[in-house]
Amino acid sequence: MRSMRFVHAIAGLALATLPLSAVVAKDAALAKAIASPHRTPAFVERDKARKPQEELEFFGIKPTMTVVEIAPGGGYWTEILAPYLHDKGTLYITTAPRAASERAAQAYDGWKKKIDENPTIYGNVKIGEVGAGTYAPAPDGSADMVLTFRNVHNWMAGGTVDEMFASFFKALKPGGVLGVEEHRASNDKPQDPKAQNGYVREDYTIALAEKAGFKYVGKSEILANPKDTKDWPRGVWTLPPTLTLGDQDREKYIAIGEADNFVLKFVKPE
Repeated sequence: MRSMRFVHAIAGLALATLPLSAVVAKDAALAKAIASPHRTPAFVERDKARKPQEELEFFGIKPTMTVVEIAPGGGYWTEILAPYLHDKGTLYITTAPRAASERAAQAYDGWKKKIDENPTIYGNVKIGEVGAGTYAPAPDGSADMVLTFRNVHNWMAGGTVDEMFASFFKALKPGGVLGVEEHRASNDKPQDPKAQNGYVREDYTIALAEKAGFKYVGKSEILANPKDTKDWPRGVWTLPPTLTLGDQDREKYIAIGEADNFVLKFVKPE
């Protein structure tokens, strides 16, 4: 008996010295989706900076959920979310209404083509419409989770940020989660309502979500970057991955890395 107590004590000590990521079991299905060979190599290279496993687990994603990804851009997150939700869940991605402009039509058609041609990966992906006066990311009350990654500054610049947050609230079920990632502005400077440098204050974003009816749950510091002084000549786009200045001080900005980003979690009250 004494020897068994000794073994258990040693095992407990060893466990206590492990990093948290080694102690807490990861979502194996999510890890598989992140490791999938279909992903774009350039996106995979950004995983170290973007930490997709940690962020999505912080939001509480499950493979049975109906998830809405707002403004997927080039598809970094879509390439992870689509296979993860393929068998048991549903993924909505949003584009501007196809009739809004030629650019909107190209974006819609591009995603539609990708979905239709890759059913084993994108077979459970649907397209919602957001923008140009239409705010229907998914049917009202249908979503378990709405996710937006580095988009809030764009809606502030376009004057549609209130409409966007309101549409997230409508799309979610009671108890549903809103996850927001954005470039973090300094707290010691007033928020530019147009966010022209691409940075948004954390408290400003929380206020936007609460105005729409959301309850703030908490935040993660997994994407914090203290090297980002947020005073760059061309705003956040001076840093990777955009590197707007080209070869000018390129190595300096690469060494700084991607922007300091906050990760916030909200819930729609039940």
